[in-house]
Amino acid sequence: MEQATLFEREESQPLAARMRPRTLEEFAGQKHLLGEGCILRRLIDEDRISSMIFWGPPGVGKTTLARIIAGRTRARFIDFSAVNSGIREIREVMRQAEEGRRFGERTIVFVDEIHRFNKAQQDAFLPFVEKGSILLIGATTENPSFEVNSALLSRCKVFVLRALETEDLVVLLRRALSDPRGFGGQKVDVGEDELKALAVFANGDARMALGTLEMAVLNGEATPEGGLRVTAGTLEQCLGRRSLLYDRDGEEHYNLISALHKSMRNSDPDAAVYWLARMLEAGEDPLYIARRLVRFASEDVGLADPRALELCVACYQACHFLGMPECNVHLTQAVVYLSLAPRSNAMETAYMAAREDAVRMLAEPVPLHIRNAPTKLMGDLGYGKGYVYAHDTKEKLSDMRCLPDSLEGREYYKPTTQGLEDRFARRLAEIKEWKSRQRAQKEHE
Repeated sequence: MEQATLFEREESQPLAARMRPRTLEEFAGQKHLLGEGCILRRLIDEDRISSMIFWGPPGVGKTTLARIIAGRTRARFIDFSAVNSGIREIREVMRQAEEGRRFGERTIVFVDEIHRFNKAQQDAFLPFVEKGSILLIGATTENPSFEVNSALLSRCKVFVLRALETEDLVVLLRRALSDPRGFGGQKVDVGEDELKALAVFANGDARMALGTLEMAVLNGEATPEGGLRVTAGTLEQCLGRRSLLYDRDGEEHYNLISALHKSMRNSDPDAAVYWLARMLEAGEDPLYIARRLVRFASEDVGLADPRALELCVACYQACHFLGMPECNVHLTQAVVYLSLAPRSNAMETAYMAAREDAVRMLAEPVPLHIRNAPTKLMGDLGYGKGYVYAHDTKEKLSDMRCLPDSLEGREYYKPTTQGLEDRFARRLAEIKEWKSRQRAQKEHE
């Protein structure tokens, strides 16, 4: 537990600490919470703050935002670490907060990594949060639904903070170069391309971006004018990888994801893993790659191997839990699996064919027998009349027609015979043959 002044000033502090925003105007990102008219901005401006939890990845400003709130509300700010504190420390802080409340002093207790507290430690906050002795602001990188006690969570508003955009990080880096708290008193030359490359490398983490900038400046080349220049070569050494040629918003980004996708489609796991490594080592967001694999699992594999989608969704979750570099093996597993899986694009072709008819015939009425009939009037109008509940039949099938009359006979899903989809193809053929026999029989009756 650490009781801190609102803003400590130490020349020896890292750049990220020195450049910590002091006002909402300096705060970068989180416009969905702090933009004009947004809920958290209104609560702060109107001084109606209640206990809350900030959930988001590292380096997005959870601690900084808590400090700014404390400054705006003129509250006493206590920085509390879940790593170094126990029940005894919690009770001492609560005692101090109770004393302060008697004299009209508000206390904000900021708990970093609140998910590391056990149930007993979290429960120790409950009575004081309920009484209003403290305003609790917790910060966590883990889903609070799973990591924070339900009793405590129910008394806190959860705000989700997002990873900073590349543009937000570039603004922060420019400010660090011009602000006296940063390198404003020095002649430091960093090009726009280098700033953007550094922002991309930081992957939404302001702390990492500023820390890497500081390292690059300290290793910069001296200029004849007595300043420092940070070159692409300097940055490359500091980043420890060749990320400067990679622009997540540019052509190379799309070239590489295309190469990965087409290598998997061509059943070439070696090429696919190579392009995967190129993207990861250049600083690509692993979750972006994982999302593309989820798409590939249905677009290019589909029912030829239904487990491909399960594996890719699990891969996405693993990437979310672990991040880089640990999740590289999960992505590799998914990429190799998809490269070797049987192929079927029947899901995409089925949807695109259906979409063409749907867009062209948006006003086609739903057949009466498959309409819902929640009211008597609807029943009287024939809604649901003739509907057959398939589970009540011996074959678990019915010969009802479910397409609009104008589309009767259309076939959108055309299964392949690849992998497990051959089983689905045989099953579909059996169903269609059965329905055809039933309809023919009724016509002859």
